[in-house]
Amino acid sequence: MSTGWIVLGVIVIIVLFAFGAYNRLVALSQRVSQAFADIDVQLKQRHDLIPNLVETVKGYASHERGTLDEVVKARNAAMSAQGPGQVAAAENQLSGALGRLIALSEAYPDLKANANFQQLQQQLSETENRIQTSRRAFNNSVQGFNNSVQAFPGNLIAGAFGFARRDFFVLDEPAAREPPKVSFTA
Repeated sequence: MSTGWIVLGVIVIIVLFAFGAYNRLVALSQRVSQAFADIDVQLKQRHDLIPNLVETVKGYASHERGTLDEVVKARNAAMSAQGPGQVAAAENQLSGALGRLIALSEAYPDLKANANFQQLQQQLSETENRIQTSRRAFNNSVQGFNNSVQAFPGNLIAGAFGFARRDFFVLDEPAAREPPKVSFTA
């Protein structure tokens, strides 16, 4: 009779452990999703600033059509990207295009002195900083989730219930790693 209780006790402990491990994976997965949603909010704000920035530059640098078109094209691609990998790649392209757009202000002193342009440039720089902060939080959440999915014994529960590793939000282009430089000197 006592062997039966021991076996039953072991089974109960294993079941309780499985429930705990499953619930932990669910919570970590939700944390990753929330962290990506935070990045998404910042990226949408960035995407909303870009048309205003492009319109401001158009008035001063209308013959720089290629740069302006490249920014608009990169913005549209970034807005339609899905998942951390695609979003990161599209945002890398957008950051490069934005860097070239901001660099135009150096060639046009009147544009550089325009109050609207300066305000948009400052908002963009602040948004870029918030994106970096959100990206770090996302990558920390992904690391915690991936550790739980890959480490024993959590990997047994993860495999049984279809939890898979998540991708980090990685910026590959050097220009995309730093926010645009904002200069208010004429």
